[in-house]
Amino acid sequence: MSDNTSPPSTSNKLVAEALGTFLLVFGGVGTALFAANFPADAADNPLGVGFVGVALAFGLTVVAGAYAWGPISGGHFNPAITLGLAASGRFEWRNATGYIVAQILGGALATTFIVLIGLFGPEGWLQNAQDSGFASNGYGTGSFGSPGGFGLGAAIVAEVLLTAFFVLVILGVTSSSRGTAALAPLAIGLTLTLIHLISIPIDNTSVNPARSIATAIYGGPDALLQLWVFIVFPIVGGLLAGVLHRALFEPKGALPPAKAEARVK
Repeated sequence: MSDNTSPPSTSNKLVAEALGTFLLVFGGVGTALFAANFPADAADNPLGVGFVGVALAFGLTVVAGAYAWGPISGGHFNPAITLGLAASGRFEWRNATGYIVAQILGGALATTFIVLIGLFGPEGWLQNAQDSGFASNGYGTGSFGSPGGFGLGAAIVAEVLLTAFFVLVILGVTSSSRGTAALAPLAIGLTLTLIHLISIPIDNTSVNPARSIATAIYGGPDALLQLWVFIVFPIVGGLLAGVLHRALFEPKGALPPAKAEARVK
């Protein structure tokens, strides 16, 4: 029996990437801003979800997005993942620009909706969120920067290392010969949760330039000045992971999936 289902179009894939990144940023950043320290004036923060809740929110959004839109676009939702997959041979370089633009737009739309909600929130809520950096990534001490006071060097090492391991896990669990497709989103989401548990105190956890851009837009001049770190070094980590995976785990001479499928046809 033949399968007449046509493959997703390019526009379908780009919309899926935008939706998935929107969910990731709205869910994770929204939890950080609305729920992490709720209520803000409570002596012992009895209701806020804290770092653990924020970490879980980012992980859960990836799981949900991967199950919902992964079958359409591959479920990258992150420029560092897109470029890492391209470096590994799993994704065509020519499609990377469209994916990255869709991811950035999806993330920016998510923080714009958070701002819209804040406009109708308690008096001063939105201004306080923006004055504190709007959950942006940062390094150094002061009113804006690393939650734990870690410097630039710590942020660079953390972003390269954790993004690389994140992409390596993604490449491993989505391998057609070694991975279990039905469980891959769970492994990816749990890995992202672990990454946040490790690095929220270091630099508020990026490992995703689209997430960093989305919050820096509303985080003020300090967030924008430090944004380059959270664009450059997650991408470096993703590219390193793609090259390492291809060198260590892929058979020599293996064709990327897209080219292999084209040859079969």
